[in-house]
Formats: sequence, structure tokens, C-alpha cells
Amino acid sequence: MRVLLIYPKARVELIGWGDLGAIAEPLALEYLAAGAKVDAHEVRLLDLRLHPDDLETTLRDFAPDVVGVTGYSMHVLRNLDTCRQIKTILPQCWTIIGGHHATLMPEDFFEPQVDFVVSGEGVRPLRALLSALQEACSTCGIPGVWARVHGEFVYGGEPPAFDIDDIIPPDRSITEQDREAYFIDWMRPIALIRTTVGCPYRCSFCSLWKIMDGRYHMRDVHRVVEELETICEDYIFMVDDEPFINGRRMRELARAIKAAGVKKRYFSYCRIDSLLRQQDLMREWRDIGLERLFLGIEGISAKELGDYNKRLQLAQVEAGLAAARELGIAVFAQFIVNPNYDRRDFQRLIRFIEHHKIDYPSFTVLTPLPGTQDLLHFDHITERQTNGRPNWNLYDLQSPVMQTRLPRDEFLKEYQNLRRVFADRYTVHRDQLYRSHGQRPPGVGRTVEVGGALTVAPVAERAG
Repeated sequence: MRVLLIYPKARVELIGWGDLGAIAEPLALEYLAAGAKVDAHEVRLLDLRLHPDDLETTLRDFAPDVVGVTGYSMHVLRNLDTCRQIKTILPQCWTIIGGHHATLMPEDFFEPQVDFVVSGEGVRPLRALLSALQEACSTCGIPGVWARVHGEFVYGGEPPAFDIDDIIPPDRSITEQDREAYFIDWMRPIALIRTTVGCPYRCSFCSLWKIMDGRYHMRDVHRVVEELETICEDYIFMVDDEPFINGRRMRELARAIKAAGVKKRYFSYCRIDSLLRQQDLMREWRDIGLERLFLGIEGISAKELGDYNKRLQLAQVEAGLAAARELGIAVFAQFIVNPNYDRRDFQRLIRFIEHHKIDYPSFTVLTPLPGTQDLLHFDHITERQTNGRPNWNLYDLQSPVMQTRLPRDEFLKEYQNLRRVFADRYTVHRDQLYRSHGQRPPGVGRTVEVGGALTVAPVAERAG
């Protein structure tokens, strides 16, 4: 069968303070492509972030039998519209939607233009679904798949237990024509890799742990090294929810990478307490190429850290930032801006970043995400569709979707001022970094289009 996989383009996708941008490779779709190719299906990938006007042309030229679309909450309405366009051009084409939002709120896709919704890890369900479609068998009863039957969606049951080492490595040849375009600021071109899946922590704003039932799955170290050896890019972004939780394993991985002679430059997520607890380990990783850490600081007061269930003390946050500086590892720090902020809170956040000399502050607006306790009902959501459900277009983590203490326009003005303050203040430092890595600095203050894998990562939607 001919299978087209699509990564959507959201209404707006921002990261950092406006000048640092990213378009990350669609790793989840590369995993799906690998699985489909094992069964001899012909697979193409269309990244609408890079080719926003190519949907109709691709559909007519390739004439796929099946189209699969992934995405996060901010992509829901765009993906429904994409499936509507597909059915208009190719009425007999089957449409499948998967990804983070489909896993936690599949009902948002129970629409006539959608044939199947996949919940959870998608490789195994997709392979089973393609096999059933090819053999003209019933598509009901496939674990992890919602199938439309006579206008109603029927669930095929819970999928079997997840085995991280049972998944075929991603097929990066599917993005060969686009690989030079994938970047995270000066780290370009960049590739993504996951060495673990899941998180044992329970931050209140995050639902990643729920997707994996609170389990932490670790890939075989040697398989990770084998995959690294196949990657051409010098820069690697580890998209694990938190790779450094198990220090013994990460030390084994660092030494295996060194023994194999793999030379890469790494960017990775890390919790502050993992950094503090394992500074010798971080030195080992620094010595094999770890250049930057993405630290989810989130809150800058004891109350905020407690409300977010971060299980961190403010003193640990401050000590962690100091430790990173001592180690010579750059910090990309994530902060959550609460809708309850007043002007003093915004100023307090600015002073905290200045005091701790954080070079790359990144901001998101606190958003009640699918799978969290804050979205068990929609009563407090101010931005809704006509059907009463949240306006998912505004779930870009840059738009307040709950009542703000300040008037909404004033809140947004203060929020945008955070970007301006640090864009202006760190422009010289940023440009020096770009040039030192052989990259041309971007225009000051421009808006950038970035990949959802990274945009939503700090607040729980980085799972594929």
C-alpha cells in the first residue's frame, strides 16, 4: 500500500525569546515509517512546516491509499482540516490520526473525515491496521485503535505492554530531502534520538507520566550506540523526558559512546536534582560532547514549585544553575508564566533570570493540558470552540486560555516584554555564539516557525 505520513504546521509555534528557533525532525513519523516499510509498504513523508503548500500536489502525485497525521493539542483543528482536504481530493483514502492528543483525548477526532484514531505508541497498531486494510479484513478489535463503524468510533482494546527495545529504529531516509533544514538555533542540522521513554515524576502541569502509566523505559545501551553510529548529523538532541534519572545507565552509555569513537555534540533535557546529584556523570557527558542542558525550572518561588509538584526546593534550583556554570555546560531554562501573574511577578521573573545569568530563558504560559488534573472539565477554560470544547488552536503554550489576573491584553503585553527584554539583552552574546558555530545570526526580533516536538516539550507534550 502507499502510505503518506504528515507532520502538521500549527497556527503559530514559538520557542525561547523569539530569536532562538527550531524545526525538529519528525522522529515519531520516522518510527512509523520504519514499521510500515518492514511490511513492504511504500512510505512518503510530508512535513508541512517546511512545505506548507504541498499537500494537494503530494496527494495527487503520490495517490496514497492511507494518510497518517500526528500532532499535539495545538494541531487538533489543523489536523481535522487536513483530513477534510484529503477526503475532498481522495475520497477513498483512509485517514488515521495519532500522537499525544489522540492518546489522551481521542474523542476530539471522532469526525466524519477521520477513519481511525490511534492511542499510545503507534508503530504496532499502524502495522496491524495496514495489514487489515490490505487484506480487506475487519479493522475492529485492533488494540490501541479507534475505528469508525457506521458513523460511530469503536475501541479495539488496550495495546499489549510497551517494550522499548521491541521497536524498530527510526527510518531517517524518509526525511533525507529535508534533513539540512532541521535545526535548534545554531545546532544545525540536528538529529533527534530517544534513549528512554516515560518519567517517574508527577509534575502537575505534565501528563507524560500518564501516557506511560508512570513507568520509565530504558533502551539497551548498545542499541542506542548503534543508532548514533548511523546518524550523519554532528548535533544530537536527546528527546527523552529525562535521560539522566538512572546515573549508572547513563555512565555506561557515555563510556560505550566513547569506546565506539562516536563524536557528537549533545543537547538534552535534565532535571535540576539529577544534575546536582550526578555532577561527576555530567562531567563525563561534557567530555564526550554534551554542550547544553534543557532545565525545566518552571517556578521561581517555593509556592510555585510546590503548586507544580516539582519536588524541588528553590535552593536546589539556584545550586543547579551554579553547578552548570561551573561545569561549563550552557543552560536553556524553561519558565512557566502563571495567568495569575501581576506586573510585580513579571519583574520578579526578570530579576531572577538576570541574577542567575541565564543565557537562554524560555517561557510558556501555564496551560491545562490533556491528561492533567487541570483539564478534567472545561469550566475554567475561557477560550473555547462553539461546541464548548477548548480552542485547541490556542494551545500553543503562548496564549492564555484561562482567566488572567491582569486584563488579557496587559498580560500579553507583559509576556511579550519578557521576550523583548532578553532578546535585546542577549543579542550580542547570541550572535557571537552563532558565528562561533559557523552560523549566520538571525534577524533581531523576528518570529520563527518551530517544530512542535520542541515547542511543547517543557510542558508535557514532547512524546511522539
